[in-house]
Amino acid sequence: MNPTSAHLRTPETPLLAGLPGPWTAIAVVLALAIYPLIMSSLGEPFYISIGSRVLILALAASALNLALGYGGMISLGHAAFLGAGGYGVAILAKYGVVAAWVAIPAAVGLAAFAALVIGVISLRTRGVYFIMITLAFAQLFYYLAVSLPEFGGDDGLPLSARSEIPGLSLESDLAFYYFVLFTAGLAFVLLYRLVASRFGRALVAIRENERRMAAIGYPVFRLKLMAFVLSGGLAGLAGALLANLSMGVTPHTLTWHQSGLLMVMVIIGGSGYFWGGITGAAIFLLLEETISTHTEHWNLILGALLLFIVLVAPNGVMSLRERILAARRAPAAVPGKSAGEENAR
Repeated sequence: MNPTSAHLRTPETPLLAGLPGPWTAIAVVLALAIYPLIMSSLGEPFYISIGSRVLILALAASALNLALGYGGMISLGHAAFLGAGGYGVAILAKYGVVAAWVAIPAAVGLAAFAALVIGVISLRTRGVYFIMITLAFAQLFYYLAVSLPEFGGDDGLPLSARSEIPGLSLESDLAFYYFVLFTAGLAFVLLYRLVASRFGRALVAIRENERRMAAIGYPVFRLKLMAFVLSGGLAGLAGALLANLSMGVTPHTLTWHQSGLLMVMVIIGGSGYFWGGITGAAIFLLLEETISTHTEHWNLILGALLLFIVLVAPNGVMSLRERILAARRAPAAVPGKSAGEENAR
């Protein structure tokens, strides 16, 4: 057997080890499905919108994790794809195209095309040059959105109503939550399939040793470009949903600050873990929402808490699970006896 093929079939990298089991996935879906019903029964409908925001940004962070965790592509330009999706929906709505089955796929296509253009240019470089090129493109899109009156300038573009689905009104926060849950769920299934496929394993191998993969004949550039475009398209989907949630889009969505927040979410949850982006987004947004309601200095407290999390779990919160499982699998040492003494016995 080709040693590289054997390597691609080894599910021991953190990325592949973090795949959810069927019962875990079912439990998460059921919990998310009953969450808005519980909030409604408690008279807290505001938290339904918070749940929608968590799901959307979890999707955006997971999209970044596809590029960062799989291919090792450290992108500071994913805000460009998030904004492209949002502006795509808003511009189409401005011209009367409000059907969700048209507007949202078009927004995803726009973001994927932007990722294709940026990827073709930036993926020919490495390291800090790649980071700076992706950042430069995001800033270019930001200044483009600010300077063009067609894009609403500094004020952005408002939505008079959410995208329309025949037979279903998304104006209700509850209905919109379930629409987001369904749409994001399909995206996460796609991500799962990518992670478990040979394509995903090849990306992991490229991340670990790009030169070796190129030397044995793998189309490294094409595989990385495919991952980057898929990542951009999924970020665009999140942007389209976010624009519908916020009833509009502003240039702030395109700033490097937004790209940085997505990266922070991935790092907190665990870069290269399937649940990393989801967990990181949930932790970040719930901490932000909880602390900001109690003090005006919430940024300081949030920063300290995030620093503590990173120090306790430098590889992300999801790495703690792997460490706990590894500790349980390790044989317990006999107190007062060395391994050599045990072997001698």
